[in-house]
Amino acid sequence: MSSLFPALVGGPGEQVALRFGDGERSLTYGELAGAAGAVAARVRGADRVAVWATPELETAVAVVGVLLAGVAAVPLNPKSGEKELAHILSDSAPSLVLAAPGAELPAPLAGVERVDVDARGTGAVPEDRAAEGDPALIVYTSGTTGPPKGAVIPRRAVATTLDALADAWQWTADDVLVHGLPLFHVHGLVLGILGPLRRGGSVRHLGRFGTEGVTRELTDGATMLFGVPTMYHRIAEALPTDPELAKALGLARLLVSGSAALPVHDHRRILAATGQRVIERYGMTETLMNTSVRADGEARAGTVGVPLPGVELRLVEEDGTPLGAYDGESVGEIQVRGPNLFTEYLNRPDATAAAFTADGWFRTGDMAVREPDGYVRIVGRKATDLIKSGGYKIGAGEIENALLEHPAVREAAVTGEPDADLGERIVAWIVPADPQAPPGVEELAAHVAGRLAPHKRPRVVRHLDALPRNDMGKIMKRALGDA
Repeated sequence: MSSLFPALVGGPGEQVALRFGDGERSLTYGELAGAAGAVAARVRGADRVAVWATPELETAVAVVGVLLAGVAAVPLNPKSGEKELAHILSDSAPSLVLAAPGAELPAPLAGVERVDVDARGTGAVPEDRAAEGDPALIVYTSGTTGPPKGAVIPRRAVATTLDALADAWQWTADDVLVHGLPLFHVHGLVLGILGPLRRGGSVRHLGRFGTEGVTRELTDGATMLFGVPTMYHRIAEALPTDPELAKALGLARLLVSGSAALPVHDHRRILAATGQRVIERYGMTETLMNTSVRADGEARAGTVGVPLPGVELRLVEEDGTPLGAYDGESVGEIQVRGPNLFTEYLNRPDATAAAFTADGWFRTGDMAVREPDGYVRIVGRKATDLIKSGGYKIGAGEIENALLEHPAVREAAVTGEPDADLGERIVAWIVPADPQAPPGVEELAAHVAGRLAPHKRPRVVRHLDALPRNDMGKIMKRALGDA
């Protein structure tokens, strides 16, 4: 197949490709080609290479170098516990671990040969001889049960997803992306680092997310911002007292949110303050990107847009039967098919087989409704967000959005629990805006019933100081019972 990074071969050598922090560390395309070429020479011939994925320049150089060598990269989360890390290393059996000089590696990595990445190294970019089906990345998913599974993502999936997003977002070499996402997930690494490099554009990584960095970079010519809902929530909270942030966001060509649903309330606050709409897209580790609101389309708050070019998407009933019609109300599980999919769970043929239908559709486990014109609205995970109450199938997401519109609610999560009469009753977990005056169940039930429907009102309200979240800002609903 053609190179994943054509700009590294005869491209704009003096253009800045990567910049980390507030500008003190950067590489041009010419410098990146040399540093990544040196990594490629060191790892060529390996089967799999681990990358200690800190938010630093060396992580980007390491992953690009491994991919140039036609080898599979295994990004490691520096915050992983030793038990989880030991499982990942045992499962993926990397021959090397690449790390930034000076990085302290935990005990489970003691038996893996370490290579420090030299961001100023020099080497030639090798000829790309890899096949499109060859593994590019093995990304471990944090499953709700059992140890993480390694999703094997082929080079074809990386290329097709990034090219489909280029089509949807009109993403070109002129774009400068800013973000502060972790580099061990698909969002921050594939979209946020490999995406700009495939286009021949630039990426400015904040190192650590902060509204000051967002203001600085967008004011200084960045055109796109990637973030997760937690980041956009912080932006929405800051906007009323930060006119410079509002002005900077107004300069952006595209604001993109992903990894979890952005509450409609935050959509509205950002639009009101900046005149800019945040667009959402939908993907998973196993599928990369499936849908997005298009840059030239209608940005409907609460939706993740339409299927990307090359992606087939359908909604199915519990028995696997496709929904007969898309009416914007009927809930079904999303199944997808296309060149963006992973090939297997490493060493888990049983899990791989269970994830696909006989005719090749991947079972996402995500529940959604679809509008007649194709727009998709995620309502939650099948395992944790589909509530069956009084004969209705109810998605937790729309109730959460309604709760967040109440002025006494700062954060909200919705789950179901067994009920002898209804089957399941709706439970709202609330972080009050004022802990001294938390909203009661009657008040919130009436609020939701007036916006959605009476059968979607919460029957129980539980107050918390904070919702349990993972490192991408997703609410960990299975931990709510322990909160």
